[in-house]
Amino acid sequence: MKTGTVIGIGVGPGDPELITLKGARILSEATVVAYPAPETGDSLARAIAAPHLRADATEIAIRMPLSSNRFPVEAVYDRAAEEIGTHLAQGQNVAVLCEGDPFFYGSFMYVFARLAEDWPVEVVPGVSSLTACAAVTGTALAALTDVLTVLPGPLPDDVLRARLAETDAAAIIKVGRHLPRIRTLLDELGLADRAQYVEHATMERQVVSPLDAVSEAAAPYFSMILIHKRGAAWS
Repeated sequence: MKTGTVIGIGVGPGDPELITLKGARILSEATVVAYPAPETGDSLARAIAAPHLRADATEIAIRMPLSSNRFPVEAVYDRAAEEIGTHLAQGQNVAVLCEGDPFFYGSFMYVFARLAEDWPVEVVPGVSSLTACAAVTGTALAALTDVLTVLPGPLPDDVLRARLAETDAAAIIKVGRHLPRIRTLLDELGLADRAQYVEHATMERQVVSPLDAVSEAAAPYFSMILIHKRGAAWS
């Protein structure tokens, strides 16, 4: 009996033109498409992929609370995997959208974990937020033997301080409400003047600024701070 394949597709950071050729081709052929979505409202992943979707595709919205302290939501992914499985059992492939890259802090990994043992799975990499932010700031992430560290903003100050002390360059992700605290910490470490702030990279509402010029009390979820201790990787 023929079964379907789960295809996790990284749709990139926001600009629909940053979807890979392979991802766009698969999306244009997909008859079943699943994607993460907030509890109410539109899905960013679907909006990015919209130009490539078939009008007659069956859509599965994986609705969940998107606040970081409630993520991931196990029951949501359990239900999504069950629904996706019904289509796979009928021999239908299911394209699962993921903002950025599926395996770089991507929501698809939770779908993968539930389905990979029982169904064929393919993963199509996407442009990550990390490389997108580097591109829009004109900031090279690392060079030669540099160590680059990715740090989630919700980490405690002592952990951030220790990690920053032992790396050459860093990307602080999921900044959100932690922006004032992180800015203070980087200032204490003498790194604030070497930090670039980005929110909504590659989207119409993109903001790029030196960190020491940002005065807001909070940042959106899709925000990042890039730091290189030499100021520039090529220095």
